[in-house]
Amino acid sequence: MIALPVVDALGWPGAGRSTVSPVVVHSISAVVTVLFMAALLRLARGLPAGAMRRRLGRVLPFRPHEDRPRPRPRRFAHLVLIAALGSAGVAHAQAPAGSAAPSPAPSPAPARPDPFAFADFSWVPGNYGASERPLSAKAFTGEFRVDAAYHYSFNRPQDDTISGSSEVFRHGEFQLTQLGAGGDFNYRNVQARLMTQFGMYSTTTPRSDASPARGQWTLDSAYRYISEAYGGYHIDKMNGINIQAGIFMSYVGLWSYYNFDNWTYQPSYVSSNTPWFFNGVRVQIFPSDKLKIEPWLIDGWQSYGRFNNKPGVGLQVLWRPTGSFSILGNQYFGADTLGIPDRKRIHTDDSVMVKYHDAPGKFLGKAAASLTVDAGCEYGGGVSCSGGTADSPSQYFLGFMAYNRLWVDHDRLGFTFGGGAIKNPGRYLVLVPPINGATAFSGTPYFTAAPGDPFKAWDMQVTVDYMPRPFAIFRFEFNHRYATVPYWAGRGGVTPPGGNQGPPGSAVPGWTPDLVKTENRVTVAMLIKL
Repeated sequence: MIALPVVDALGWPGAGRSTVSPVVVHSISAVVTVLFMAALLRLARGLPAGAMRRRLGRVLPFRPHEDRPRPRPRRFAHLVLIAALGSAGVAHAQAPAGSAAPSPAPSPAPARPDPFAFADFSWVPGNYGASERPLSAKAFTGEFRVDAAYHYSFNRPQDDTISGSSEVFRHGEFQLTQLGAGGDFNYRNVQARLMTQFGMYSTTTPRSDASPARGQWTLDSAYRYISEAYGGYHIDKMNGINIQAGIFMSYVGLWSYYNFDNWTYQPSYVSSNTPWFFNGVRVQIFPSDKLKIEPWLIDGWQSYGRFNNKPGVGLQVLWRPTGSFSILGNQYFGADTLGIPDRKRIHTDDSVMVKYHDAPGKFLGKAAASLTVDAGCEYGGGVSCSGGTADSPSQYFLGFMAYNRLWVDHDRLGFTFGGGAIKNPGRYLVLVPPINGATAFSGTPYFTAAPGDPFKAWDMQVTVDYMPRPFAIFRFEFNHRYATVPYWAGRGGVTPPGGNQGPPGSAVPGWTPDLVKTENRVTVAMLIKL
């Protein structure tokens, strides 16, 4: 029927923007179009048979024939009416009376790039790992870690106990530092992460937190086998906003809690003596793919609970303007001396990392350096940040660490050299030696942490890594550590004869621990991350 192709072909470009009703506009257009085609039909039939008539006939939806009877006026009127009504119906369905026709849908905005995805930052300390994730599924990326190590202290403590470290704990033995299993869940903007810690970390990390002594429910037991556990929600604004709550890594001191990720096994003091984790809420804000701003509201300084009646607050800013430069800043404020709510702590931890050589395919493939500087103090509750007196001694923390790293032979070998130093009068960030089972809560009279107690120390590390695959590291490391006061476990060890006696850390009549000022140590470790 002639009405169908005519109706399909109708449409005035300006009709949808006219103030006249679209029904009227399309009806007029239909009538005019049908009259014009009828005129062409009469003209074609009046022409002599030939090429001109055939060409003119091609513009019509049918070919005229001389033997076809001419339409009567009534049939022609019916044709016009059908075309007009059909056009009006289509117009009414497509654009209701009194409304404008919808504009073409705008093109979707280009997706914003993921944060820090513009370059490979696996060279950054605390960030090493393979880009390939073999345990990935649709909404879950699995992660499995093994950290097994052998440490030899040249002090040869008779009880095989090493003190003064948050990574190294036993002498002359093969030990599992950590076995971690878990991964990341991401589904429709909902996030979650879990990582377990079985092995030495499940004992040594909780003993450095005094907050479980405040109140009930033994928080150190509740969280003992968890290194990370949090949930979150992703908001598609700017380059992303993540709101996360639970236990998460801090990266105060630059190095990661997981030794596989780092340039060395034993980091210097500004990393080893500062928080590995926080328990609380953080908001990760990415204004661009090169910048992260992350405020924290947390229980306290590497603590499962609060030390007093107020939480801690902090802020991390990470800026990576290029693939060869990274700046990390961490700022903290809290009240973290158990039972002394008036004593406040402030701390700043700032790192700069530079990849100064990058030649893929060459024998020396990459070279990078890092510098971390920490400063902080406590004030109130009988101490002051500076200008201390006998009644209110100065209690502060100053420290740095610097490392240089080389990757050779297509990144199969890594060489790291570096070290650092601290000054911490009051010893509020010095790890308590495990003398007679001492913990951060119990303390010990054999190594006090009273206001005014002096402590200075420095160390150095030399590390060689063999990396046959991006998932495995065989690490060989030498450490030299020195303190101005006896601190490291000596030949006599830190355990009383027959084992721990009395309350943790308490004095044992007739016995004293063997503490020395120097420790030299060798580490051999196998590190796996899938």
